[in-house]
Amino acid sequence: MFHGIDSLALATDINRIAAETGARPRILLEINLAGEASKFGFSPETVRREMEAILGLDRVQVEGFMTIPPIAEDPESSRRYFAGLRELSESIQGEFKVALPQLSMGMSSDFEVAAEEGATLVRVGTALFGERE
Repeated sequence: MFHGIDSLALATDINRIAAETGARPRILLEINLAGEASKFGFSPETVRREMEAILGLDRVQVEGFMTIPPIAEDPESSRRYFAGLRELSESIQGEFKVALPQLSMGMSSDFEVAAEEGATLVRVGTALFGERE
């Protein structure tokens, strides 16, 4: 599964390569809920506008969304972003009549809050392997 597909152009490229290789990759769309200039990803408005085109790609399977909230010391400050991603996913599923079962959100410092808000995948490398050098 590819996490972090951040644009229609990237999804289209992956779809083309998948057709050339016979692959059927599963993907998660990266959503930049905070609108941070330092991060990539669809805005909620852009993903809604481009969702039909993404769903029309015949080789990729959109399985859900992922997000990385702004860095914060208090895990609770990430809750609104996790809840926002869950709400966006629910809205898109209803609007486009599609199942998006995966929500990849939460890392070592805030995965518990993410799980409370519906995360199905968390990224906990630091908790497992320690800080990067």
